[in-house]
Amino acid sequence: MPRSVNAVASRHKRKKILERVKGQFGRRKNVWTVAKNAYERSMTYAYNDRKDKKGTFRSLWIQRINAGTRQYGMSYSVFIGKLHEKNILLSRKTLAELALNQPEVFKAVVDMVK
Repeated sequence: MPRSVNAVASRHKRKKILERVKGQFGRRKNVWTVAKNAYERSMTYAYNDRKDKKGTFRSLWIQRINAGTRQYGMSYSVFIGKLHEKNILLSRKTLAELALNQPEVFKAVVDMVK
């Protein structure tokens, strides 16, 4: 009895990955083994960077809040500590947005904390 292989599925799998690496440079776009490795590595980086993005944005918000509070003679850590003491529940994202786009509102928040 002849050997049965599912060539349709195998071809579909290869074609799918080769389509996804189409814009890459050199052999990564047309040699199956190189393309497969490049694709798997890229998906790993994409997954990890989706997680890292959250920390990067938090770091950006902290820098913006720090810059905003230093104008009024207070450091970031003191400001956040006093926010917690006064039970003011504003996220770092919101505070950074206020510090950047609405400085008068941010000043009011700093004055409430002082």
